[in-house]
Amino acid sequence: MNLPLKLLLPLLLCVAAPVVAQPLPEWEQLTPAQRETLIAPLRDRWNDSPERRQRMYEHARGWQQMTPEQRVQARRGMHRFEHMSPEQRRDAQALYARMRGMDKNQRQQLREQWKAMTAEQRRQWVQDNPPPPRPPH
Repeated sequence: MNLPLKLLLPLLLCVAAPVVAQPLPEWEQLTPAQRETLIAPLRDRWNDSPERRQRMYEHARGWQQMTPEQRVQARRGMHRFEHMSPEQRRDAQALYARMRGMDKNQRQQLREQWKAMTAEQRRQWVQDNPPPPRPPH
């Protein structure tokens, strides 16, 4: 069977056209299967790590208390952290731990000091102010 090109071309274009995904609905409109797909990884982490449950719960509560702007800022920070080298991560963890107990002026002062330090001075500062040990995963 030999179809004329005029009939075959539209069919080929339909098959070759990219599939446009429909946006997913709000949570309340998701099907039970869609909700299960989203929740399953969290449930597995929760069940597999009883020692991390308190930390997971505290993170979730903190996230709920954030404003939308704070959440955007937190996502940016997480994204930056994921793309850091191990040394940069260690430095960031040490700075964060140290700044956590400081007021806004003290944090700004430490940032300015950090920017003015040489690489060797920064290494020495991190050695003198190590990040706290991370809880087990």
